[in-house]
Amino acid sequence: MTPVRRTLAADLPALAGSQVTIRGWIYRLRVLAKTTFLIIRDCTGEVQCVGPTASLHDLRPKVDDAIEVRGTVRQDDRARRGIEIDVESATLLNRAAPLLPFTSSSDVTGVGLDILTEYRPLALRNDRVGDIFRIQAAILKHFRDYLTSQRFTEIVSSKIVASGTEGGTNLFEIKYFDRIAYLAQSPQFYKEHGVVGFERVFETGHVYRAEPHATSRHLTEYYSLDFEMGFIDGPEDVVQVERELLTYIFDKLNAEHAALLGRYRSAPLPSMLDVPIWTFAECLERLGRADLVDDLDPDAERELCRLAEREHGIPAVFVLGFPLAARPFYTYPLTNTSAAGFDLLFNGMEITTGGQRLHRRGDLEDALRMRGISAAPFDSHLKMFDLGMPPHGGLAIGLERVTAQILGLQNVREATLYPRDRYRVTP
Repeated sequence: MTPVRRTLAADLPALAGSQVTIRGWIYRLRVLAKTTFLIIRDCTGEVQCVGPTASLHDLRPKVDDAIEVRGTVRQDDRARRGIEIDVESATLLNRAAPLLPFTSSSDVTGVGLDILTEYRPLALRNDRVGDIFRIQAAILKHFRDYLTSQRFTEIVSSKIVASGTEGGTNLFEIKYFDRIAYLAQSPQFYKEHGVVGFERVFETGHVYRAEPHATSRHLTEYYSLDFEMGFIDGPEDVVQVERELLTYIFDKLNAEHAALLGRYRSAPLPSMLDVPIWTFAECLERLGRADLVDDLDPDAERELCRLAEREHGIPAVFVLGFPLAARPFYTYPLTNTSAAGFDLLFNGMEITTGGQRLHRRGDLEDALRMRGISAAPFDSHLKMFDLGMPPHGGLAIGLERVTAQILGLQNVREATLYPRDRYRVTP
């Protein structure tokens, strides 16, 4: 068979007068007595095709059918992209079901999240949903680009582990041949190993938390954007890299996706270079909250972002110095009771957790002992600290959360292709 040379919609404006073959889905359809108008959409955009109704009658096309159209490109300044296609022949490649809960061109603002998830591929062809994941893909790309430019090396680590990074809590247990293993809560240990080998590393990948939450901000499987860096002087070094990283990502999104962002936001994304650092104790004082002991609740996160915007013009704040006992055992101490760890709150929600880590084996063993955790399950990790581990730190950004906060989405599941929580494991 001789393959058909297919033309994508984005390439059509340069081909006026040429015969082409296009393939895509019927996005909109208008049938008049003599003329049928088909708007065909592919991965690069859409084009209007015009053909005689009589010749297309037996085809019985409808919205969301997959179709191939052959015809001649005609310049028409009234049309989108300035061209149309005069249809010479059309072939249905596959029919969509006659009754669907919505179409790719529907207004889906009133369609429930469960239905949009159940019919996810169809939802992705709808701009209201698909644009969320286009922005998410761009965040991921620019995260990689920036860190690579700063001499970070991308690593890929295992998600099947022998023990948890946080002392074995909230783990998904799996049967691994003749023993028990777990799904990784974080690539934290592997990032630290990477620091010993490369000094600066980053990783993107799924992590798993067996936490029985049922809120608009929690998932049991989410995508984490992590980096770790060696030879730091303190957590402020990590904070500064994140300021620069997010500013780079936001600048790229503003430049390359301004129209899309404008449908979700009234203003461009801000520079993050001047996001303040407030201590946990300072935050409690600002909030006047005596009931918060070791963490912030959602109301506190929202109020702190409002205060930061009022004082600094940016709805974001780094919160440093949480109680040491409330952070993972590997966290470096800021004082005897506070941790050299931080959260970044953005638009009212925590999107990042990070900080400085302990870098001496003896200190890690002492930290485990003080928490009543046996060091034995961590032996394969601890021995890496005998290889010249430098002072180091890093962070993890939740991709779904940062996407949701950039776009002002109310539920993190809207920014999750296939959400996993305590109730959903399909599709």
